[in-house]
Formats: sequence, C-alpha cells, structure tokens
Amino acid sequence: MNLALKPLHLAGLTAAAFAAVVGFWLLRHFDPNAAGNPFPGCVFRALTGYYCIGCGMTRMLHALAHGDVIRAFAMNPLAMAMLSLSPLLAAWRLGWQPKFLQPLIALLAEPKFWLVLLPLYWIARNLPWWPFTLLAPGGLLS
Repeated sequence: MNLALKPLHLAGLTAAAFAAVVGFWLLRHFDPNAAGNPFPGCVFRALTGYYCIGCGMTRMLHALAHGDVIRAFAMNPLAMAMLSLSPLLAAWRLGWQPKFLQPLIALLAEPKFWLVLLPLYWIARNLPWWPFTLLAPGGLLS
C-alpha cells in the first residue's frame, strides 16, 4: 500500500492542519458567548429569529476545546452525535470494517436518511414545546 502524497494533497493537508490549530487556538482564547468575540453570528438566526441546523456549533466547539463535553452536547446535539461517530467512520474508510457496523454505515451513507433527518432536526429544534426545546442551543442546560 503506497501512502505517498502528491504535492497538492500534502499542501491541502498542511493547510487543513494549520486551520485546525488556529481554530483551536481561537476557541481556547475567545468565548463565542462574550460580546466582541471574533466569531460571526448565525446569519439565518439574525434574519429569521429561528435556529438553523448549525446554530450552536461554535459554542459547541468552544466547549469541546475546554473539555466540557456536556455543554458541547447541549449546544448542538446532532453535531455532537455526528462528531462522536467520526472516528468509527474514519476507521471504516481506512479498512476496519466489522460486520456489526455495516447497518450503521449503510444508514449514514444513504442520502435519503440525511434528507429526512436534517429538515426534521431543523424544524424540531425550533418548536417551542418540551422536549423539542432541549434541541435548541443550550436547551439541555436549562
């Protein structure tokens, strides 16, 4: 198995690693909940007053950068669930393919799954009744 990278791929990986380090540094040193932070707000929320699918992700990553997994989950439960599955997906892609993961991988690889899940999540996190209010950023903490 040849793992040599082409120069363009190596440049892309280097840029991604640099962006990850800078992003982690920013998340460690600036609080997205504080006024005057360098992070942009959600344009969709500013225009409509509703949460989008990604609302709370910056605060989620900030909490993760500080080791607060519970707060991170409260900020965006779906993103945290998907982030927690990413090591399994990476291992699958790299060749570790146990049979017990096949149904999960098949489900996650199905576009129809995402075309149903994402709009339902988007709608559900904006419903004003319990238990849907738990899906709003910080809803699990209140």
